[in-house]
Amino acid sequence: MHLSQITPSIFSSLGLSTAEDQINAGQSPMGREILFLIDGFGADVLEKFASHMPTITRLTQHAIVNTSFPSTTATSLATLTTGVLPGVHGMLGYTVQVPRSGGRILNSLKWDERVDPINWQPVPTLFERALAEGIHVSHVAAKRYENSGFTRAVFRGAEYRGANVVPDLIAQTKDALRKTPSFVYLYVNDLDVAGHSDGVGSDKWLAALTMIDQMLASLMREMPQGTRIWLTSDHGMINVGEKIIIGQDNPLLENIAVIAGEPRARHLYLKPDYDSSAARSSVAGVWQEFLGDRVDVFTREQAITSNLFGDVVSADSLDRMGEVIAVAKGAAVLIDPARIDKEGAMVGHHGADSETETQVGLLTTTLS
Repeated sequence: MHLSQITPSIFSSLGLSTAEDQINAGQSPMGREILFLIDGFGADVLEKFASHMPTITRLTQHAIVNTSFPSTTATSLATLTTGVLPGVHGMLGYTVQVPRSGGRILNSLKWDERVDPINWQPVPTLFERALAEGIHVSHVAAKRYENSGFTRAVFRGAEYRGANVVPDLIAQTKDALRKTPSFVYLYVNDLDVAGHSDGVGSDKWLAALTMIDQMLASLMREMPQGTRIWLTSDHGMINVGEKIIIGQDNPLLENIAVIAGEPRARHLYLKPDYDSSAARSSVAGVWQEFLGDRVDVFTREQAITSNLFGDVVSADSLDRMGEVIAVAKGAAVLIDPARIDKEGAMVGHHGADSETETQVGLLTTTLS
């Protein structure tokens, strides 16, 4: 099962005529559906840390779900809300170079107001499609995300209901379900934040997991009878092992003009006078030879033929894609020398294609 199949299937259960049920969701029990997304909650967590989340473990495990590459929030959430793969929606990573910008990098989560969100991500969202057919769609998350470019690119069509503390998140979710048919996307990122700063399994991370489990318990007590809750994530996370600083005591900066992506999945853009298939192959060869089995390296051409971003790649996606793409393996990370302090301090990482990073759970329950 794939992340791109979840939201279309839930909307199909609510009667959206243009969506197909690809996960055997069936008909919505009472026309009230919640998709609760826990950022950074990998499938491996379900077994390893079950004792810290008694409410979550009581849910029915519907499936193990694969995310898209890269296994990162911006890409995964765009896949979730459009139902298409990254090669089509064009959200190819945490950061990518803006074409013909002189090397400017777009941080997909923080955005850049010089970039039009609708032009950058033109695929209609499932939220827009559902709204057009009379399904009430709400997005419940922290207030700070409401007017971001990322929200406009990926979540347009939903009524934004900002809330910063758990009681308010639950109250907004409950209020959003008053009308039927209704769909609520509920998002929390506490686990991802704790994983990045302190690592998976750390005290801070376990505290976040416990808090989210208690939040789910409160949510289940407060929602109307017959509401169906789905719980999933955008990616898993690994704890760092080897830190490789690009260009420090290695030849990895040669002919590289711009470094984007993130430490587990790098988009590399070459110097302007180094723009050819042969040049890309040369740089990829240097990276592969030096790093060996610590990385998989693709030229832009190889990324397309291997369907790294899906079997269809739009002209815009091709334009944004790194000329060389490096995917870390094992527990290695590839650190941008300009961001050593920030990236080097992070314990938890994601973005690559390991099972830990790309597999998430899909759990469900219907409230009685």
